Amino acid sequence: MQAARGILLTGLAATLLWCALTLPSAVHQVEPATFARLPLEAVGLLALLVVLPGRASRTRAVVAVVAGVLLAGLSVLRLLDMGFLEALGRPFNPVVDWGNIASGATLVLDAVGRAAGLGLLALTGVVILGLFVAMPLAVARIAGSASRHRFTARRVTVVLAGIWLVLALGGVKVGGAPLASSDASQYAYRQVAAIPQGLRDQREFSAAAAQDPLRSMLSDQLLAGLRGKDVLFVFVESYGRVALEDPELSGGIRELLTSEGGSLRARGFASRSAFLTSPTVGGTSWLAHSTLQSGLWVDSTQRYDVLLDSDRLTLSHAFARAGWRTVVDVPANTADWRRRSFYHWDQLYDSRNVGYTGPRFGYPTIPDQYTLEALHRLELATADRQPIMAEVDLVSSHAPWAPLPQLVPQEEIGDGSVYGAMPQRTAPSGVAATRAAYAHSIEYSLASVFSFLEAHGDDDTVVVVMGDHQPATIVTGTDRGHDVPITIIARDPAVLEQIDEWGWDEGLIPAPDAPLWRMDSVRDRFLDAFHS
Repeated sequence: MQAARGILLTGLAATLLWCALTLPSAVHQVEPATFARLPLEAVGLLALLVVLPGRASRTRAVVAVVAGVLLAGLSVLRLLDMGFLEALGRPFNPVVDWGNIASGATLVLDAVGRAAGLGLLALTGVVILGLFVAMPLAVARIAGSASRHRFTARRVTVVLAGIWLVLALGGVKVGGAPLASSDASQYAYRQVAAIPQGLRDQREFSAAAAQDPLRSMLSDQLLAGLRGKDVLFVFVESYGRVALEDPELSGGIRELLTSEGGSLRARGFASRSAFLTSPTVGGTSWLAHSTLQSGLWVDSTQRYDVLLDSDRLTLSHAFARAGWRTVVDVPANTADWRRRSFYHWDQLYDSRNVGYTGPRFGYPTIPDQYTLEALHRLELATADRQPIMAEVDLVSSHAPWAPLPQLVPQEEIGDGSVYGAMPQRTAPSGVAATRAAYAHSIEYSLASVFSFLEAHGDDDTVVVVMGDHQPATIVTGTDRGHDVPITIIARDPAVLEQIDEWGWDEGLIPAPDAPLWRMDSVRDRFLDAFHS
């Protein structure tokens, strides 16, 4: 009985180590064929344990701890890769992404409720802690078995090394991947190599942020073509190209845009549309906001932090220098934002100071329609004011896309209590339901913008409405790109005449071959088009 128990424990230890060495970085790669490969690292570890002297118990213990901790860390990084690829369309960056884990935890709490969310986070913590305990124990188990059965272990090592070499030279594959695997060591090398690469990128980006020829533009030249206009840059959360071009998602959205395009034309408005390539996908919207504002490609938290410590000229600062009152409305914020000075905002609104008394709809703190109406009440409707430049970061279309508020007549919005009677729904389950909920949320957010324009738009209103990034891969699938729509809406024809050379499409729906810019080109092109 004891011998059978020993064999079982050794088998479980070997299985755990084998899984750690063959674990992929993407959810869609988790299949039996992935774990059927022969990892070179397993052969190397077994060879190391075999050559250790039989009486070197202390050395074996050190090897077990070191190797076990490294394998546990490797497994945790792989699991983080899975989560980041699903949510943000890219692997985890061990240099700059630790702060984003906290943002993800907050999203989990808001998406599934505090009790369930805390339970999931606690379970995650237990799994991670368990890996750092179980991996060293597993290596120690294999080490002890190799020491007791040294002759057999040597023969197994030689056989496995020979098999690996034959498979590698023959290029044998399973499920499209080499059967002779060395993924774990290559992955570990990439993680280590990312550290100096990250430091070098930090230095180079800091130098680029400091070299800004537009900082010296004269204030009386800045944005002269928009004098007297209220200019609103409205980011629609997760409004990606997929919302217009995926047949399963785009039906209701395109119908809304077509209908509202006709209504806008009837009221004298015109619009031009194109696409932008965002630096991010699935989340971290602030990277898109700062990229558009600064004219720099801000595709990581590290770059974002460097940028906010610079004196780069932002769009909002340019408007402020040219005589506009600058405002930002970030309803997702629930705490003070200490880095606001970089943008030179005169006023910052968030979830706490816009008078909202209605319910919270999951992660989104405030319905988009209320956010826009509050901006009108607090800024645009005031007497004897400067023209307003505002960035509005709408949030109702943020994952998990449920529960979702309903559109109400503009005059009934009030303090938001009207939303209290709306039914609260749980987050959708399943891919089809999630995709449908995403499409409905985009319809709601866009309808909120059009309702605002219908109620308050006039000859001095210019609205630039755009997506910040594509939604998560559960909606887009893989390899759907980083493109988002952008539209400029104005009633004064002189505004759109100044951007004729851009070649943007007429209307609210850009054609598939519409102009495509990188988002970091917007600042310079915008200032160039409307300067004196």
